Amino acid sequence: MRAAAVLVFLFLFLVGVKALESGIKAFGADAAERLFDLVSSPVAALSAGILATVLVQSSSVSTATIVGMVGSGALTVGAAVPMIMGANIGTTVTNTLASLGHIRQGQEFRRAFAGATIHDFFNLMTVALLLPLELWTGFLSRSAEYLTDVFSDRRPSVTAVPPSSPIKEAIGAPVDLVATAVEALTTSPLIRGLVLLAFGLALIFLALSSITHNMRRLMAGRIEASLNAVLSRGAGIGAMVVGMLITVSVQSSSITTSVLIPLVAAGILTLENAYPVTLGANVGTTITALLASLAAERREALTIALTHTLFNLCGIALLYPVPAIRRIPLILARRLAEAAQKHKQIVVMYVVGAFIALPVLGMLLF
Repeated sequence: MRAAAVLVFLFLFLVGVKALESGIKAFGADAAERLFDLVSSPVAALSAGILATVLVQSSSVSTATIVGMVGSGALTVGAAVPMIMGANIGTTVTNTLASLGHIRQGQEFRRAFAGATIHDFFNLMTVALLLPLELWTGFLSRSAEYLTDVFSDRRPSVTAVPPSSPIKEAIGAPVDLVATAVEALTTSPLIRGLVLLAFGLALIFLALSSITHNMRRLMAGRIEASLNAVLSRGAGIGAMVVGMLITVSVQSSSITTSVLIPLVAAGILTLENAYPVTLGANVGTTITALLASLAAERREALTIALTHTLFNLCGIALLYPVPAIRRIPLILARRLAEAAQKHKQIVVMYVVGAFIALPVLGMLLF
């Protein structure tokens, strides 16, 4: 019964995430593309990637848009690389928001917020390391160009269309019903967006609290220890593969990482075991850009898609194998979570500052 309840609430959670995305899109479907048109420097491009991904709540959407613009010639590969990196940062806002469902639970919130922000800190470290290196040497884009030369002769001659995900279709059906009902009552995009946002947030908070309650009872004792032991094997490689496969199946790293939050909050997964799953999700989410590049006429679209994949793989290769470096995101996430548990205003300052204020300043000043 509890296992069935968890599956039901997990479905409701994913419906809530989809409704949140649909509500934001109602304010302007081409908002992300308009943001990209404003860039004039690598810092502005990075900021645009963050803001666009926060806007649509999906790095898959923003990276596919970037690939399409590069494929059409509207963007160069060099200008698009920082945007791709920004999308990696922006996508972490979803699981950070998901952790707020536990904000009144004290220790649960501390674990949930740490589980969410570890993804933030890893991606920030990766960008801080690889963006200057890319601007200086161009090693990511050059490597991607080499791979494009290798793969370009093997690309299908017909236009390829990314396959739809049955999971996403099932999740989207209830949201479409709500959207249709709202459209029957009003023609205002603003009202439709606000209703879908409210609907999505309500489902997310309800589902997360219910999942945590049921999972704590369902996975207690030896089962909890066994799950942690399985995810600890192979120095995290197995957990990375799990995260990658889940993300490929649902076509969204935000969904994968957000699902981890109630498990970490309930103490079912340790922070160390959830960590590599998020890194696998980073790699898995690049499949969308790769599929999108198949439909583009220009080979540069494949180059920027491969750059996205190489960026995530290089981040893991450089930061994860060395224990001292690997622990830095863990330490930072735990310290921020401890401070946020004591002073809740830090949560608002962090979310607004990291995902909205700083990117806006980056676009305005650079």
